Amino acid sequence: MIDTHSHIYLEQFHNDFNEVINRAKEVGITKILLPNIDIDSISDMLKTVDRYPDLLLPMIGIHPSSVKANFAEDIKTIEKEIITGKYIAVGEIGIDLYWDKTFVKEQISAFHYQIELAIQHNLPIVIHMRDSYETIKNELGIYSNKELKGVFHCFTGNYEQAEWIINKGFYLGIGGVLTFKNSDLTKQLVNIPLDKLLLETDAPYLAPVPFRGKRNEPSYIKYVAERLAISYNIEINKLISITNDNAKELFNI
Repeated sequence: MIDTHSHIYLEQFHNDFNEVINRAKEVGITKILLPNIDIDSISDMLKTVDRYPDLLLPMIGIHPSSVKANFAEDIKTIEKEIITGKYIAVGEIGIDLYWDKTFVKEQISAFHYQIELAIQHNLPIVIHMRDSYETIKNELGIYSNKELKGVFHCFTGNYEQAEWIINKGFYLGIGGVLTFKNSDLTKQLVNIPLDKLLLETDAPYLAPVPFRGKRNEPSYIKYVAERLAISYNIEINKLISITNDNAKELFNI
């Protein structure tokens, strides 16, 4: 399996990092993709990658919740990093209208700057979308004629949204929310082709059942895969093969 979205460089994993990696390998994880959060997290992320370079792959970007008034300076840092060729994607980027809305204009501007960088360097984008579907839909409209590819990470929307996303050539990142009892995500996804889905954990966040409310980690991706296989009524090995191929295609792994 490939965990396409995991923040295992954060302090929540400092005390048992090697054990977390070993458990990931035990369940069959072959790659873990690390999205960046802000300028301060780049160093820790790269140091983490250096510990397991055959397993861990980094992205570069500014999370929308990290976008502030001085975001232009942060973008300069992202530009310098991206030309090093270390990164497999631009992410995690996007728009978050759930938390603080103080810097919405800045979020939108930072989103566009980073999309342009992705196009320039032929990299996919990893989109954070929270309470912002219509806004992101509108902002992406200007790139309809561009060679833009990517994934809407942690997708929890409805079928109409999913259909629009995949028709634009993007993938859907599916994580622990799929397993929640109050989630109808399986019903929304049932008519979405499997070749448009990616597996992810978003560790340390959004742990699947039976670990909901606890720290998430890459090895828990097996619970997402099992639930998705049941939803699509296929063998789990087939589901893993399809979603792995999707990840390899998108991220050029």
